[in-house]
Amino acid sequence: MARNLIGIDLGGTTTKMAFLSLAGEVLTKWSIPTDIADEGSHIVPNIIDSISQHITNSEFSKDDFLGIGMGTPGSVDIENGTVIGAFNLNWKKRQQVRDQIQAGLGLQFILDNDANVASLGEYWKGAGEKDSDVVFVTLGTGVGGGVIAGGHLLHGINGGAGELGHVTVQPNGYLCTCGKRGCLEQYASATGVVHVAADMAKDFMGTSRLKEMEDNQESVTSKMVFYLADNGDILANQVVDRVTFYLGLALANVANILNPANIIIGGGVSNAGNTLLQPTTRYFQENAFPAVRDSTKLRLAQLGNDAGIIGAASLALRFQKTN
Repeated sequence: MARNLIGIDLGGTTTKMAFLSLAGEVLTKWSIPTDIADEGSHIVPNIIDSISQHITNSEFSKDDFLGIGMGTPGSVDIENGTVIGAFNLNWKKRQQVRDQIQAGLGLQFILDNDANVASLGEYWKGAGEKDSDVVFVTLGTGVGGGVIAGGHLLHGINGGAGELGHVTVQPNGYLCTCGKRGCLEQYASATGVVHVAADMAKDFMGTSRLKEMEDNQESVTSKMVFYLADNGDILANQVVDRVTFYLGLALANVANILNPANIIIGGGVSNAGNTLLQPTTRYFQENAFPAVRDSTKLRLAQLGNDAGIIGAASLALRFQKTN
């Protein structure tokens, strides 16, 4: 009787993999570098080899696994098991991921967008547990999101549901990689925070370590901005205030439409903890409709880097239940 799942979290630099129990407990996890050379043609064969090797070296056999789920960047066609436009993987052309992995490993395979998959992880085993209406926003190099309504992950007509990173927060603002202007991603991602800091430093006249760093062209990271804000740097606090205003505004707009029980904030930027959460919550409350403000809570994600592999494994489980 198959009693385990395999989860894959495919990223631009690292591919994380894990064996999990049907209850979502991580039994063993490992990672391999993502080889994006030759138009990303090595990525899927490397995954197949790595999983085969780990099954061989473990006490499990292939029959112990119910299936494999994977989260991937790019535009995902769930029906056909393909991915296109994952530029950080060098996947410009459509990739037949499911057919390759099912042929290579002989296990049922299902995939979805990486932000959706991280949402499922937090929904199943993390900060969203016990609620059937949850919105997840991940603040990393970009800003991703996922919407779970009535226990179902929303995809929309073209897979674009939950693209919180492209909510417009500043009309005619910074140009986004998506081609439009003023997207949340350009302000609240790790790279966005750095961009805001650089711009605000130009006009800042007071004393500030962040201002010194910008003037001396030292390397500034979003982590450094939040650290300096925590330690009383005036400019850093102004940057955090602006970033959290945009984030709180975007999340209030999302909540006004969906009224979820929780909005869960994850990704690397969320490591700033309360320095990020408190002002974001304040701006959220200012911009949320009263009934929503009183019922929807903002929370920090709990699973960290494991959200992707746990959510991916849950895809395999959900697939079995619906088929």
